[in-house]
Amino acid sequence: MSSQLLYRDDFYLTTTEAVVTSAHDDGGIEFDRTCFYATSGGQPGDTGFLDRADGSRILLGQTRHGATKDIVIHVPVEGQAQLLVGETVTLSIDWPRRFNLMRMHTACHLLSVVCQYPITGAAVGEEESRVDFDMTDTIDKDDVTARLMELVDADHPVYLQWITDEELAANPGIVKSKNVRPPVGLGRVSLVCIGENSTIDSQPCGGTHVARTSEVGAIHIARIEKKGKENRRFRIRFGEPEIQA
Repeated sequence: MSSQLLYRDDFYLTTTEAVVTSAHDDGGIEFDRTCFYATSGGQPGDTGFLDRADGSRILLGQTRHGATKDIVIHVPVEGQAQLLVGETVTLSIDWPRRFNLMRMHTACHLLSVVCQYPITGAAVGEEESRVDFDMTDTIDKDDVTARLMELVDADHPVYLQWITDEELAANPGIVKSKNVRPPVGLGRVSLVCIGENSTIDSQPCGGTHVARTSEVGAIHIARIEKKGKENRRFRIRFGEPEIQA
């Protein structure tokens, strides 16, 4: 059964009441609404917990999609109690973890602004993320870091605009990724816009992001790896670059 995906309209929503609509034999749970992001597009799904009316708590260790993108399955960690269909609970995401993923995902968008090559792969992590580019050029990681921090320090707004699935299909050139397609089938697609009037960037993406680039904080390119003749992997980490001895 489809869920109301509350995170699509508010990335900072951390908790919500929800009603159990399905309890799977393998422990997975579906709700009528959720603030939990499900694993997709290189970003891990949320973890967290739910509180029952009797005061007991169930830990949630994974969130994934079902057969379609509007079905979200919350998977408890092993050994948790089973829920009943129709039961009302309070869902709460692990906010520090989600916020780090939002910061990292936004940083990946900023990297695609600095390095304007087709993206061949990406993975968002809590401490490190990677973005792969179809490129052969030699590029200095310290220069990339400096340009990234210029965008972070400029405190540009980050916000969503919405287009229909049909509008996306009519404008395929706005997609930077060669291998990962934006989520369609829900009637509308979110464009992640950076800068006033999208002056910095505009990219279809279904992930979660911070509201201003300054929230990303200090980041740097830790390594640039050669992954094939025409593929370079950039590894982004939080914090200042390590000083080479």
